[in-house]
Order: sequence, then structure tokens, then C-alpha cells
Amino acid sequence: MPAFFGANRFKFGMFGINCSGGMTPSIAPDRWKAEWSEIAAVAKMADAAGVEFLLPIAKWHGLGGKADMWGRSFETFSQAAALGAITKHIGVFVTAHVSLLTPAFAAKGIASVDHISNGRAGLNIVCGWNPDEFGPHGVRLTGERRYDRGLEWFKIYDRLLEGGPEFDHKGEFFEVWGASTDPLPVQKPRPPVMSAAQSGEGQMFAAQAADILFTGAHSHAQVRDTLANIRRAGAGFGRRQDVYVETQFVVRPTRREAEEYAHHYAVEMADPDAIDYFRRQKSVTISALTKAGGTESDRAVVATLAGEIKRPYPGMFPAMQPVVGTPDEAVAELQKLSEIGVAGSTLVFLNYLKELPYFVQEVLPRMERAGLRQPFRPAE
Repeated sequence: MPAFFGANRFKFGMFGINCSGGMTPSIAPDRWKAEWSEIAAVAKMADAAGVEFLLPIAKWHGLGGKADMWGRSFETFSQAAALGAITKHIGVFVTAHVSLLTPAFAAKGIASVDHISNGRAGLNIVCGWNPDEFGPHGVRLTGERRYDRGLEWFKIYDRLLEGGPEFDHKGEFFEVWGASTDPLPVQKPRPPVMSAAQSGEGQMFAAQAADILFTGAHSHAQVRDTLANIRRAGAGFGRRQDVYVETQFVVRPTRREAEEYAHHYAVEMADPDAIDYFRRQKSVTISALTKAGGTESDRAVVATLAGEIKRPYPGMFPAMQPVVGTPDEAVAELQKLSEIGVAGSTLVFLNYLKELPYFVQEVLPRMERAGLRQPFRPAE
């Protein structure tokens, strides 16, 4: 793993702060508005606390509903450069849709962010799931073969960041000529690559292209299955991926307070129209291979999209594991994920600016005492 991820046994990434609503389809008044001053404040706070990275979502279309979650968003290359310039330690990921950006653009962009941040950039490579996001770009998206296209895209991108003379490439999906890029990244051989995938097909793509698999957490059994699948697949390509899962936190001094707040914003004030839209659009691009249900993760994806899995908090995303309770209970759950083999998870809150300070004050020290993290000592 790259040096900026450090040696913590369990790591964290702030997820979705560049988008309105963050990762919470809720109409609660306190929901995240994605104001730039607050995004910058959260990034600085996370940086000072030793959080490992910032992970944005690349969005071009909202989810509708009453709140139109993701209807407002900041472009991720621009944001990563800006946040990299005002922080000192935290990793700054960009998120790139392979159907919208050329490998040459992404290589130049990631190298630029890596220099601006002094070697803290990372790439989250996305093959896409929502056709409505691609319409404004004049691009049609289908689920079949999107990972084949993504893999060819990655190979061109990876070769560009190796440096060397200009080269031509003629493949099934891309044809480029005279390809090269300068400057090359600060990190060698290149910044880390993350791929967000839940299906078996997506995991196979990550096994070939990613250093990090970022996936859903429907249950502990599904997470174990995902870890086993990615270990086998990665070994077949001579690679090994760290696995991060999606977690959303509601942490309060008492369990009752945490449950009442979670119930308020994620049950009473859930945005069902947004969730329904999300499920419909995901179903449009689900591949035949995933529908066949070859893995535990495939079956969880299909069942979730069909609404067959009852979740206690519908105002949290279907693949998001709720961590609701006291600081001690939160640490106990993170300990379980670590013991399964998970390298880290997302930090998601209804309102990042209001809730992150308590998490930093109460949860991180307990994680240190549990051996999950080390005290953060900022570099000079």
C-alpha cells in the first residue's frame, strides 16, 4: 500500500463530502448541503485527525425525490487539487468514469493532483451504473461489457504513467496514437487505484486493475465471501487487494440517543423516491452474469435491488452497514470487521461537519486502545 495510508490496522476514508446529501437519502433538515466552506473544513478536520483519505463521488445527475440527493456536486479532479493544497497528510482521491474521460486526460489529471498534494493522490476508477448520468455527455451506458471497456482503459492509463516514449494503441474499445504524459506522478510506480464493486464481475475487474476493492457490507457473511473471492481472483493475476467496506455512523453517548437519531433521519425522514430511483437505475445496468447469482455478493445485489432485504434504516444506502450506538459499540463492530480481514471503511454521517468531531474525540482514542489504530503524529 502507498505510504500515506500508513500502518493503522483499520483505516478510514471520508466518503461523499463533495455531493449534496453525502451518502444519505434523507430529507432531514440537517442533511449535508455540500457547501464548499464546509467541505474544506471537514477535509482539514479529517487531516488533523489522521484519517487516511478523502473519497469523492463523480456525479452528473441527482436521485430526484424530495431532496434530490447528489443534484449538487463538485467535480472530483478540481476538488482533489484544491483539497490537496490545503491539507498536509490525508490522501485525496479523484473519481473517474471510464466512459467520460480518456486515459490520457486521467493520467495527466492524476499526475497534476499528485504533484499539488506532494504524493497523496489516488484514482477511484468507475465503470458506471446510472444511464441518466451519461446522457448530458451524449454517451449511452449499458451494463454488458462495461468492465471489459474499463480494463482496456486502465491498461492504457497504467502504461501512460510508466513513462517512456510515445506509443500507439488499437484495441476493441479505444484507439490512441502518440500517447505519453508529462509530468509523471510523484508516487512510484503510480498513485493507488481503487475500484468500487459489489458483483462478482466487478470484483474480477478490481482483481486486475485495482489496489483497493471498495465494496458494500450487506452482512458479515457476504463480506467474508467477498474477501475470499477477491483473494482468489487477485492471486490469479499476481496481485493482492485491500478491501474497504461502506459504513455509516450514528454515534452518541447512549445507544438510545443513537437509535433515536438514526430512526429520525433514516426512517421517519427517509427519501423513498430517491431510493426507488437508485434501485431502478442500478437494475438497468446489472449484467446477466450478476443476475445469474454466482457469488454471495451477486445474490445480495440482486436481492437488494429487488427490495427483498429488509433494512432497519431505509434512509441509508442498501449496501451501507449502519454502525449505530455508543463509542464502545462502534469500536466493537469495527473490531469484528477487522478480524474478518477488512482493511478499513468509510466515514459517512448525515452531517459530516457536526458529527465528525465527536467521532474523533470518542471513537478514535478507543480504537487506539483496542489496537486498531495508532496515535496520529503529524509530520513536521
